[in-house]
Amino acid sequence: METKFWRSVEVLHDVVYFAPDTKERYEVLGLKGYWMGYFASRSGAMGTPSPEQVIATFHGFAPAMVRRALPDAWSLASRDDILTARFDLARDALAPATEAEGADTARIAKELQAIVAGFDFAGKPLAAAHASLDKPTDDTGLLWWAASVIREYRGDCHIAVLTAAGLDGTAANTLAVAAGLIGGEQREMRGWTEDEWAAGYARLATRGWVEQDGTITESGRAARQQIEDATDRVCAAGMGKEATARAITVEDGVRTLARAVLKSGAIAFPNPTGTQSP
Repeated sequence: METKFWRSVEVLHDVVYFAPDTKERYEVLGLKGYWMGYFASRSGAMGTPSPEQVIATFHGFAPAMVRRALPDAWSLASRDDILTARFDLARDALAPATEAEGADTARIAKELQAIVAGFDFAGKPLAAAHASLDKPTDDTGLLWWAASVIREYRGDCHIAVLTAAGLDGTAANTLAVAAGLIGGEQREMRGWTEDEWAAGYARLATRGWVEQDGTITESGRAARQQIEDATDRVCAAGMGKEATARAITVEDGVRTLARAVLKSGAIAFPNPTGTQSP
C-alpha cells in the first residue's frame, strides 16, 4: 500500500484535532479543557473506557496525562453528546474541501466504507470500536467515519509493531523526534516529565539509535524506517484482496481531497500527531 494513501486518510481524520473551536465545543458539553475533550472524544467509540484502556490503546501519552482527563470526563458529559460533537466538528472542518466544486466526496466516502468492510479487526481494538459506531447517512459524515476507522486501523498496527520492537511511549516519541518526524515540543504535548523523556532517550542510546546528545544515528534512522515498513506489512496482512484493490483505485481521489483540506488551512505542519503532507 502506498504511503500517500495512509497519509491522505490521516489528513481527513485529523481535522477534528486542529479546528480552532475544538476546545470550546467540548467545554459547552461540560468537559474541561482541550485534552479532556481529546481523550473523551477519541476513546468514546469504546464506550466509557477506563484510563488504563486508553493508556493501552493510545500508547504514546503519559499515563498521568490520561488520568487527569479520565474517568472524570464520563461524569461531566454524555458520551453520546461527545461523539455527536466530534462528528459535527469533522463535518464543519471538512466542509470547505468536500463542498467545493468538483469534489468527489460521495464516491470516495463509499469506496472508503467498502475498504473498512474488508478489514480483519483482530488485534485492532480502537479501529474496531470506531467501525462499530453508527455510520452517518450524509456523505461528509460517512467520509470522516470511514477515514477514522482506517486511520485507527493503521494506528493499531503501528502500536503492535512499536511494542514488539520494545518501544514504550517515551522511546517511541523520542525516536520520532530524533528522526525529525515531529517537533521538539512533543514532550509537553504528550505529558511526559523531563526525567521520563531523558530516560526514553537513554533507552534509545543503549540500542545505538541516538547519540548521547539525542542526535539520531544511521542505525536509529534505519530502525525507524523498519518500523514504518513493518507497520505497512501488518496493515496489508489484515486487508482482503478487494479492500486492497479499492485502496489502490481510490488513492488519487483521496489524495486530491486531502490536499484540498490542507489548502483550506484545516491542518498545519508540523504538528504533534506526526501527520505528514500526502
